[in-house]
Amino acid sequence: MEHKITLIPGDGIGPEVIRAARRCVEATGVKVMWDVVVAGQDAIDKYGDILPKNVLESIKKNKVALKGPIITPIGEGFRSVNVAIRQALDLYACVRPAKSYPGVKSPYKDIDLVIIRENSEDLYAGIEFQEGKTETKELISKIEEFAHKKIRQDSGISIKPISKYASERIVKFAFEYAVKYNRKKVTVVHKANIMKFTDGIFLKTAREVAKDYIHKIIFEEVIVDNMAMQLVQKPKNYDVLVLPNLYGDIISDLCAGLVGGLGVAPGANIGDDMAVFEAVHGAAPKYKGRNLVNPTAMILSGVLMLKYINEDNAADKLETAVKRILAEGKSVTYDLKPNRDDPTSLGTQEMADAIIKNLK
Repeated sequence: MEHKITLIPGDGIGPEVIRAARRCVEATGVKVMWDVVVAGQDAIDKYGDILPKNVLESIKKNKVALKGPIITPIGEGFRSVNVAIRQALDLYACVRPAKSYPGVKSPYKDIDLVIIRENSEDLYAGIEFQEGKTETKELISKIEEFAHKKIRQDSGISIKPISKYASERIVKFAFEYAVKYNRKKVTVVHKANIMKFTDGIFLKTAREVAKDYIHKIIFEEVIVDNMAMQLVQKPKNYDVLVLPNLYGDIISDLCAGLVGGLGVAPGANIGDDMAVFEAVHGAAPKYKGRNLVNPTAMILSGVLMLKYINEDNAADKLETAVKRILAEGKSVTYDLKPNRDDPTSLGTQEMADAIIKNLK
């Protein structure tokens, strides 16, 4: 069977790691017809639009995409293309495994966590009001009137919506994921002790959903700041974590740190009938075109994609090949060496070559 899959090269190092992942996916023997479309800076240069309509149309048609990282300016400029794609396609579940691989430097061993992040709401909804604008001042006045709390007039305002609907579907997704992949426990992470009407909804809804799985999956709840400490002190006590959007983003990076960093952190954004797979790391534009960066996260995102399209044997074969290369420690990029100046370090494509040679 041939799969038609949207391919988005991305910005910065995106095209390089996407090329490595594409080659590895193809080397498994799975037949793929790639529908290549551009988003990000290249799309601005070519079409004057950071997210052209044909990108979303391609994903809607093909139902699956493999996407390279895209630059998001900090504090100014356009909003995140990554977030825009998730919201436009209602890819409400962000799945980020954090798994230890022998050979990857980390003070921890045998970590196997899955972070499931709600993708559509919370502070990432993009409902913001700029400091000094007329509408912002009007909003501040209304908030002061309704909440009886003073807000400084030079404030910017972000709105944090969390609904019962979105909370229910992400928690159900987490439990169904746990059942499908034989996980033991789901932990809901929140700050409902302070944000009683937003995180409170998330927690209350999670408790209700958990009742349907009481005989299958262990359920527990942890406050987010405590969760950060617990993950550093005793990460093996946890399994599947389900979180609102912002906490999910932060905690998933913490968990990536437990297993060696973002270079080995894959990700998936999944909706009811389509999915986009991408590495958790950014576009690192200073490394663009240098064939230096670690392609592991992008290749492991390809593994997640293969599982999603029911090519489980190919996914297992590719992950096993990645494991071999990481454990051996010879045919890897500089960041995976004990000494980052090791002259035997390989480039991005050469590491992909080694992985391909180890496919069995």
